[in-house]
Amino acid sequence: MKFFLLLSAIGLCWAQYTPHTQPGRTSIVHLFEWRWADIALECERYLAPYGFGGVQVSPPNENIVITNPFRPWWERYQPISYKLCTRSGNDAEFRNMVTRCNNVGVRIYVDAVINHMCGDGNSPGTSSTCGSYFNPQQRDFPAVPYSGWDFNDGKCKTASGGIESYQDANQVRDCRLTGLLDLALEKDYVRTKIADYLNYLIDIGVAGFRLDAAKHMWPGDIKAILDKLHNLNTNWFSGGSRPFIFQEVIDLGGEAISSREYFGNGRVTEFKYGAKLGTVIRKWNGEKMSYLKNWGEGWGFVPTDRALVFVDNHDNQRGHGAGGASILTFWDARLYKVAVGFMLAHPYGFTRVMSSYRWQRNFQNGKDVNDWIGPPNNNGVTKEVTINPDTTCGNDWVCEHRWRQIRNMVVFRNVVDGQPFSNWWDNGSNQVAFGRGNKGFIVFNNDDWSLSTTLQTGLPGGTYCDVISGDKINGDCTGIKVFVSGDGRAHFSISNSAEDPFIAIHTDAKL
Repeated sequence: MKFFLLLSAIGLCWAQYTPHTQPGRTSIVHLFEWRWADIALECERYLAPYGFGGVQVSPPNENIVITNPFRPWWERYQPISYKLCTRSGNDAEFRNMVTRCNNVGVRIYVDAVINHMCGDGNSPGTSSTCGSYFNPQQRDFPAVPYSGWDFNDGKCKTASGGIESYQDANQVRDCRLTGLLDLALEKDYVRTKIADYLNYLIDIGVAGFRLDAAKHMWPGDIKAILDKLHNLNTNWFSGGSRPFIFQEVIDLGGEAISSREYFGNGRVTEFKYGAKLGTVIRKWNGEKMSYLKNWGEGWGFVPTDRALVFVDNHDNQRGHGAGGASILTFWDARLYKVAVGFMLAHPYGFTRVMSSYRWQRNFQNGKDVNDWIGPPNNNGVTKEVTINPDTTCGNDWVCEHRWRQIRNMVVFRNVVDGQPFSNWWDNGSNQVAFGRGNKGFIVFNNDDWSLSTTLQTGLPGGTYCDVISGDKINGDCTGIKVFVSGDGRAHFSISNSAEDPFIAIHTDAKL
């Protein structure tokens, strides 16, 4: 019995690190600012068939309506209440999405904004997505309800009431982040209100949460909230399953707060990953792809079982958040596909793919002054995600997750899941290759000259379809074919001017 109790305790400890995706599904996609109706359709028509594990959705709770600038993306990070009522849809539409996605084995992870409410400078009134009244100056949010007792005004020790130095962990957690009213998370009443909101979502069927601004909350306060959460809904999850937790902790080093303080609660977002990978693939600062041989913990990243990794996210693709100019995005499509391909082939971390919308950029003195622009809309009403005949998206939705090269690498990661990192090769510069046991192999040419070489793939002999240049359809290949000999060796040729300067093969793409 003692042994069993020990095992169950270990089980509970580990649960919040496990994404609860269906077996053989290893990545999630952030459908940033998508409507619930479109996500439900996308789960059924695309994500499930191509083996995506889940979707990170934008915050589903009522937020402030900002009209100057007009309906920015960041208004969704200024809560007014915990009613499910946003430009993505209402409570019924959210429930419908969660049910339909779960029914085809695609999980939903909610972006939970629980550190704060709206900004202190907003005028009182009902300019909110559900029409709930709020008065920031009075700290009055009757739709929750929160009052002046429920904020950290008395606890913050800076003159301005805002965060003035990131070298002081107390003010990072007790003071206002860019004017956002900081909730008093040490109060059981506040913890209970937040837990009630998260439990409402868990009971609907969500699989877990991205905890926004986790660095701005004390790890112990987060733990106290997580301890109040229900197990996942047994309609779709095995009994005793705990919600998957990944915490937004921007830790590039050099600050008072480190992401390891949050490991006890769940995974953390490893922002160093995209920042460093972008630097390498852009070949800045003398970096080379050959240096990626010990990618992962060897680069000073968090342990693989605590990492949520991504090339870019909704913040840093527009210069917010962390990573700076090195971050690769859909605007840099060719290099971006190389970076996402590398991420999805490499075993480190739990991977998240970005799915964005286009906006009219306007650079002034090196800064995009339009970085606030919200999703494609008609007078504030979010546009439908339309699907073009060639399977790309219309209405200015980018849908990187539908790009053949990215979607097929999501499949690659599923096929090679659990296989070791193997058969590394490099030319001492920016031509590299590696395998995943006997299931997959990938070759990159990021040099300014062509690659032509014979490599040990570790794969069984036969003819394979390169899933970057094409697809395996009805036993044939629409792209490059790769011949692997009986000893596992294959010849690869990649021009430095190729549309996509990399080749990937795996056992499910064998002809």
